[in-house]
Amino acid sequence: MKSGSVMDLWRSAAACALFLAMALLAGRSMATPPASATSQPDVSRDLFTETARIKNDLARYLYLREAIPQLQQRDRLIDQQLLATVEDELGLYNEAMNDFPFDNRVQTPVPLPPPTDWQSADAAGEIAKLAANRRIVMVNEAHHDAHTRELTLALLPLLRAEGFNYFAAEALSHTDTELMKRGYPISTSGSEYLHEPLYGEIIREAIRLGFVVVAYDSDAEKLADREMGQANQLYLKVFAKDPKARLFVHAGYAHIDKAAGNLGDDVKPMAMQLKQLSGFDPLSIDQTRWRDIGPMPNTDPYNQLIAQFPVDRPSVLINRQNGSVWTSDPARHDVDVILPKAGHQRRPHWLSLGDTRETRVVTSDICARQLPCVVEARYTQESDDAIPVDRYVFLTDNSMNTLYLKPGQYTLRAWDREGRTTGKRNLTVDKPGS
Repeated sequence: MKSGSVMDLWRSAAACALFLAMALLAGRSMATPPASATSQPDVSRDLFTETARIKNDLARYLYLREAIPQLQQRDRLIDQQLLATVEDELGLYNEAMNDFPFDNRVQTPVPLPPPTDWQSADAAGEIAKLAANRRIVMVNEAHHDAHTRELTLALLPLLRAEGFNYFAAEALSHTDTELMKRGYPISTSGSEYLHEPLYGEIIREAIRLGFVVVAYDSDAEKLADREMGQANQLYLKVFAKDPKARLFVHAGYAHIDKAAGNLGDDVKPMAMQLKQLSGFDPLSIDQTRWRDIGPMPNTDPYNQLIAQFPVDRPSVLINRQNGSVWTSDPARHDVDVILPKAGHQRRPHWLSLGDTRETRVVTSDICARQLPCVVEARYTQESDDAIPVDRYVFLTDNSMNTLYLKPGQYTLRAWDREGRTTGKRNLTVDKPGS
């Protein structure tokens, strides 16, 4: 199978996410009602193509912010997703959710589990138990919502301890042959999804723990061909070479479905096809349905569920009688994960990653009045093109915000829309109590 370029992979992923959005949204896609199309200028544009060659994430973000208001409302779906994804990559997590409050949750009525019969439990620990006798574990994400990456990071050490030895990430490119040797991803290691700091941490941690890290995405233009291509890549790179392999896969949305439907009745999802190729039934975990997408009425199923089970970390529901784990769609997923409310104190509370990261205040002074500017932290021992550990964008002068960092040595760098450095300094984050 041909290995696609970084841009081809991002285009394929964006197209797949758009198809899923169109299939699932059908009348209830956004948290706010759309404006009348007649109130928008009659302009039809392909912003993906227009931004594909823009040289950095900040310039791409500014271009999209200026271009999207010129589009007709009916043309905005993929472009709002594109904007939100870039905001996510820049650490503008709240803004990403506000600009694309994509609701892909259960479309048909689902009886919510009552607290009398179910209790919440830490998702990572319970999934690790379920994985004990499995050969494949799959977790999905919403590409513009980095909160859906916290669980994968928490699962890596637990699944490694269970004997899982391969980790596959959809955002990785086939072309970075030095990734394992280097030990961390760089800006050309994969699609733009990988530019988001938490995704970079996932790859670092997988390498540090001794996983064989696998790129598996396909640049096929047709959705059905892409699903088949992904499954073939995983089978050939993992199980065909190592019949005793145990594989952990991080994928987007419906790629982890074990039955058709969400991608169209005629499209077999990647997980479904990998099961057929390998003979192993994946443990499939969905965490895109029960998550905070911003202001919604109290009658919204997520708000009802979170009111009954007020969790403070990625959680699952365990049956009090038989110990089974709840799923709202058992034909496609084995486990539904509930993500807590994001919370807000400048930036979402989940960025603390279970209190393993410390907050450090940064101000727009480091931008030297060259605004907007990106402020990002990298491990001191890594190269200048390494995926940052955290980053944030200052749009106005005389402002401040917070970076979330583990104890360690960092280099802070600020840069403007042209990529020019406006400020740089070292930062040490000490262990608590040291």
